[in-house]
Amino acid sequence: MKVARWLFLNVILLTLVGLIFVFESSINESYRTFGTPYALVNQQLLGIVIGIGAFIVASMTSSTLWLRLGPALYVFGVLLLLLIYFPLIGLELNGARRWLNLGFMILQPVEIMKFCLIASFAYWFSKKQRMRPFLVLTTLPLALLLLQPDLGSTLILGGIAVGVFFVAGGSIKKLLLTGLICLPLLLLAVFTSPYRLERVKTFLNPTSDPLGTSFHVTQIELAFGRGGLLGRGIGNSQQKLSYLPESSTDSIFAIVGEEIGFAGTFAVLLLYLCLFFHLYLATKQLESKPGQQLLVYGILFWIAGQTFLNLLATVGLIPLTGEPLPFFSYGRSSLIMILFASGVVIRATRESA
Repeated sequence: MKVARWLFLNVILLTLVGLIFVFESSINESYRTFGTPYALVNQQLLGIVIGIGAFIVASMTSSTLWLRLGPALYVFGVLLLLLIYFPLIGLELNGARRWLNLGFMILQPVEIMKFCLIASFAYWFSKKQRMRPFLVLTTLPLALLLLQPDLGSTLILGGIAVGVFFVAGGSIKKLLLTGLICLPLLLLAVFTSPYRLERVKTFLNPTSDPLGTSFHVTQIELAFGRGGLLGRGIGNSQQKLSYLPESSTDSIFAIVGEEIGFAGTFAVLLLYLCLFFHLYLATKQLESKPGQQLLVYGILFWIAGQTFLNLLATVGLIPLTGEPLPFFSYGRSSLIMILFASGVVIRATRESA
């Protein structure tokens, strides 16, 4: 029960601190777009309310149910990804089709697909590990994501699939061989897409065009530089005033760095590391239940992979990917599904106590 309690505390703290910074980073954007500084934070708060409901449902539902529903959930997730391409419901923004317009809210299907993939793979690979079904079941959703295009989510989903297959006992040699085969395809996806190629060029030479293609990276560096050791103080960010693109979503950690400095960002990182550590402890607690263990491993790979992908891009160690920072970035689909997945883990942990 101690692991479940620590997980609950981690989730609550990250959600609350994330909400504060969504408000801090979105004030100017909210006022400019909606005429009120509270528009985006109110929408995020609605996401938290829905997410809490999803968390409660998940924490009251037997974890074995998600395993039994694994194959059906996989089909459901793929169908959601296909619905994006239907003109009446699929929504295209900035040249990408990644959202469904449900009328009352905008839904990003890939966030649901992440859990669907985890549940289905936990079901299949707890019984047997075969390379051919793994490749087929992984390739279909990844291909649909690349068509959107959404390379960041493709990497996350692919990482989840490989991680679950590996911890289930899959062949390392076959995984390495598959990786070598997929590498040219990944490079092709980068070099055939102008915006992806620009991101790579910007990553290799961040100062090449500070007012053009390098503007985003430059503003992130300015935010961290202004933050220094202790930060400018909560509410005192300058970069959120229309200087830093995606300040409430992809680049929110730069606002965190500017307002609470290196010391504050280090504290936030400790919160994440504490969460990952207790998720890992949950997998150890579930060693007698391989299906539930793979389920929790998948959720660990999901949240940790997405966190590190966002943070590494924000500090300039990899090209910008557009992946949200779990619990922090504005976006209801991601937040709701992560809260739901957290409830699944807590339920599985309690069942094994």
